[in-house]
Amino acid sequence: MTRKRDAALHPSRAGCAVLRAVAQLRPSKKMPRLPAVILIVPVMLLALVKPASAHPQCLDFKPPFKPPWHLEFCNQYEQFGCCDQGTDNMIAERYWDIIEQLEAAGHELCTDMLKEIMCQECSPYAAHLYDAEDPYTPVREIPGLCFDYCSEFHSKCRHVLKYLTVNQLLLYAAERDVTTFCSMVDLPDQDYCYPTVLKSSDLNSNLGQVVEDPRGCLQLCLTEVANNLRNPVLMLHSGDDTHRMFIAEQMGFVWVYLRDGSRLEQPFLDMSGEVLTTPWLGDERGFLGMAFHPKYRDNGRFFIYYSIQVSSELEKIRISEMKVSAYDMNVADPYSERLILEIEEPAANHNGGQLLFGVDGYLYIFTGDGGKAGDPFGKYGNAQNKSALLGKVLRIDVDGSDPSGMPYRIPPDNPFLRDPGARPEVFAYGVRNMWRCSVDRGDPVSGYGRGRIFCGDVGQNRYEEIDIIIKGGNYGWRAKEGFECYDMKLCQNSSLNDILPIFAYSHHVGKSVTGGYVYRGCESPNLNGLYIFGDFMSGRIMALEEDRTTGNWKERSVCMGDTQTCSFPGLINQHHKFIISFAEDEAGELYFLATSYPSAMSAFGTVFKFMDPSRRAPPGKCKQKPLPVKVRGKKFPFVPKELTVLGTNEKPTRPPPRKFKLPTKPPVRSNQIKPTMTAAGNSTTGTAVKVKPKSSDKDTKKKNMLKPWKKDKMLNKKKASTQAKKNTLKQKSKETTVSVKDKVKPKTNQTATETLNTSNAHNGLKDNKIHTKRKIHQRKAAQKQSGPKMTIKESTKEYPAFVNKTKTNFNVRSNRTLTRQLKVKSKQT
Repeated sequence: MTRKRDAALHPSRAGCAVLRAVAQLRPSKKMPRLPAVILIVPVMLLALVKPASAHPQCLDFKPPFKPPWHLEFCNQYEQFGCCDQGTDNMIAERYWDIIEQLEAAGHELCTDMLKEIMCQECSPYAAHLYDAEDPYTPVREIPGLCFDYCSEFHSKCRHVLKYLTVNQLLLYAAERDVTTFCSMVDLPDQDYCYPTVLKSSDLNSNLGQVVEDPRGCLQLCLTEVANNLRNPVLMLHSGDDTHRMFIAEQMGFVWVYLRDGSRLEQPFLDMSGEVLTTPWLGDERGFLGMAFHPKYRDNGRFFIYYSIQVSSELEKIRISEMKVSAYDMNVADPYSERLILEIEEPAANHNGGQLLFGVDGYLYIFTGDGGKAGDPFGKYGNAQNKSALLGKVLRIDVDGSDPSGMPYRIPPDNPFLRDPGARPEVFAYGVRNMWRCSVDRGDPVSGYGRGRIFCGDVGQNRYEEIDIIIKGGNYGWRAKEGFECYDMKLCQNSSLNDILPIFAYSHHVGKSVTGGYVYRGCESPNLNGLYIFGDFMSGRIMALEEDRTTGNWKERSVCMGDTQTCSFPGLINQHHKFIISFAEDEAGELYFLATSYPSAMSAFGTVFKFMDPSRRAPPGKCKQKPLPVKVRGKKFPFVPKELTVLGTNEKPTRPPPRKFKLPTKPPVRSNQIKPTMTAAGNSTTGTAVKVKPKSSDKDTKKKNMLKPWKKDKMLNKKKASTQAKKNTLKQKSKETTVSVKDKVKPKTNQTATETLNTSNAHNGLKDNKIHTKRKIHQRKAAQKQSGPKMTIKESTKEYPAFVNKTKTNFNVRSNRTLTRQLKVKSKQT
């Protein structure tokens, strides 16, 4: 019975992965001891009573979505499911085609049950209903039906089955008995059969929300985007609508990645000869920051931040401007570097490294406090000293030069512009070593939050913190670390007036924060508004959610989804430990860069993209139209290395059932055809019209077994007969043309016309058949020119009686038209 069931539901291959897993549990030759059996039985019973684990999935092996518009037909799934308006219309069209055929055949319509079964393609659990949770299993044509529902369907509506599937074994089982049929359409997992799947609270309670584990951790999945990178410190887009990504390595290389995932052979920028870095683990020096000008598409300007060494002793950080090559959009001009700012570094650590442009168009520079431990420089440290550029957030205008000779201008609203004890570039102070900051794009609908700058500030030995940067703000270091005092004297100073972080965590959780982004992308709507960041040392990913009424931020733990949650093609649920940076592409999707060995010379860096397995955007909503990229050199295609959850990206062996379309012409019954009179006066019906019978298998085999010379002889005969028919038709057309064109005598013309009408009347059916054949050929040609469709041979093979009756119907309609014309002429005469 199991073999029959699998063969019926999956004609091309074996059954679902669950059945294969069960089949592998074969009894061993050595029977277990009695205590082992006693232990195994309770575990199996517990597994049986375990509540269903929700894993919504569509037939395209992707998460469900919320349709953007109302569904007219399968409206029970318009809030959340697997159908958009186009798919809903296709199902409705197919439904009404079947209803027409049922009406023509005089059967019970079974409208409700037929609609319920067909609409399961739109269910958020469609993949489970069609036994297609993984791409190894072929998609079945009938959803899994619970036994009671299946029995009712069998007793009332089994005649509908032939319009839903062409599987002969399933059709035979339906005619045999209800038990055999219902055992075939049943599912191994009873929680997912219809209609039980609608009643399960475990499957429907939090449908469409981010999956949480028992601890409340948000389960997300990943896709691999790039690999073999040497400590990738940043990834950013150029904002020029090309959707390219630029990935910088710590040692000074910047690589271009195209939208298809391929990497260009030639680097966009090579600063390895200038950048100061070493292969030491955890060395904080190197190529650290980069930012494209907001008008990069027009001016080709971008800015870089890197470590240098002068005279083999003095270390500095340098901020420079460069331009793209005038001859290649994927290569920077190596001779275009223009120095913007250099700052001396007293130690090898705490180098900062972030560059970004705010929504105001100014360049923001984030520097570290100078290094060592506890900011020991001066009476209050660099961070609290507004006359020093270290431990600060600087803001400058790079679209002009200062009359004093500086290669930049000071924005007129900088907070300490008129403070004689402060540098005019200072925008905020009191920071220790901010590592990775970002600008919030704002809510895609309301624009809420647009322009906010979020930063992760690395702590000393107790706390890590997340800050939102505001103009003139003091962020407390070294007086405070997180929410706690670090320097008691400075902390108790009433003039400190520091801004507290929106979130801080202790070193029990992680020891080096990596700032992230507020998700504003399109593909994972559930993540909108979450600030997602991580920790370099612990490898932990975290999220913050804002309460807009109070302005407070609540922590939401993020963890990698389990095997079932991430069971989608191409997804992975693990990543490297050391999280170096986060990134955002031009469409707003979120990434992070990590490595398994944090050395500037080790090519273990990988880029991962976040993906929410519980809900996606509606199909087509997130489509982008990138501008073309002219590539002059070679490209290296992306080859993933990480192990995916499913282990393969292969497609299913059969298309989803919604792509299977039945013919639209209903069959014609003999009692519906009225007798007509031919030109010769004989009574005939539609069944009397000759239809070429389908050749049997034996005749086909005989033809295939013919010797080559016999085949050639038969082909020559067919060609000769065809040519003779063509010559006859040409001769008739010539005679008709001569009789029409002869206009010497009006009486002769009238006689010729009468002769033509008489010959047309006598030839009735013969000419009508010729015209009908021409129409059929025209329709076939039109079908070939249209989109991909079921071929006529396939439909003839699957529906022999149906197609023959349809052809008969064409001739019947033509005979009716001819009969009407003859009746009109006889009345006139």
